[in-house]
Amino acid sequence: MAALGWLTPRRRSATARSVLAGEASAEAARKSSQEHPEPEGAGPEPEFPVLGDDRAAAFFDLDNTVMQGAALFHFGRGLYKRKFFETRDLAKFAWQQAWFRLAGVEDPEHMQDARDSALSIVKGHRVAELETIGEEIYDEYMADRIWPGTRALAQAHLDAGQKVWLVTAAPVEIAQVIARRLGLTGALGTVAESVDGVYTGRLVGEPLHGPAKAEAVRALATAEGLDLSRCAAYSDSHNDIPMLSLVGHPYAINPDAKLRRHARDKDWRLRDYRTGRKAAKVGIPAAAGVGAVAGGTAAAIALSRRRR
Repeated sequence: MAALGWLTPRRRSATARSVLAGEASAEAARKSSQEHPEPEGAGPEPEFPVLGDDRAAAFFDLDNTVMQGAALFHFGRGLYKRKFFETRDLAKFAWQQAWFRLAGVEDPEHMQDARDSALSIVKGHRVAELETIGEEIYDEYMADRIWPGTRALAQAHLDAGQKVWLVTAAPVEIAQVIARRLGLTGALGTVAESVDGVYTGRLVGEPLHGPAKAEAVRALATAEGLDLSRCAAYSDSHNDIPMLSLVGHPYAINPDAKLRRHARDKDWRLRDYRTGRKAAKVGIPAAAGVGAVAGGTAAAIALSRRRR
């Protein structure tokens, strides 16, 4: 049964398509960050992470790490609202999103269905059109689902002068909108093929998932001159163990059961924002904890004001 697929162990290694997907995503991310340079920070820099280390960066998974739920499903809701597809397709999106929220882990078959649906829906549409719609969908369905604690951790890296990238299986155009709205450097995401600015309905390589994420981070690190042993990565999913294992500072955020076990075995740092409790471990350094509380409070106030 598809709903029980997450109980079955899966072992995947990087393939040629994973490498292609990773390299395509890294190229798209660097191009976007050059077109939309990060704003200059203001105010005093915190003590964590290491200040001024320009060979370090942070990589954040998106779904259930930075944002509650799956970006692709929220995107689907927004496209339905704009008459891109029928009610029966929305029901499938809704079921997959509900399952994801309850299980707290990705089902590869659900993700495959969502990807195929999204590709068929956007085929023939212009890239610029989807980018504009992505901005609207962020405000409608995503802005209020950002985890303040994770956002504060990302801000700590930015304040230290480091670049911060989202790394997600969501379409790169949507990922870049989210990164820009959060003030991050850029995003690595699944690259859909386009010709003359129009989607063909095909992917470049494969979805940026599992090993492909690691390949994207590796490619970006090489292009940016980063030292991965000085970089940090954050994720909720055991599917991202390849990416987390690449860096010197891996963090399990809102981890699923398999990642929690792996993180404890490897002595990785753990943090859980789903219930407001701090997960046990060799904790995130004290300055990061203070920053998360302060940043979370500020983010909560900002969201409250936005709702008024």
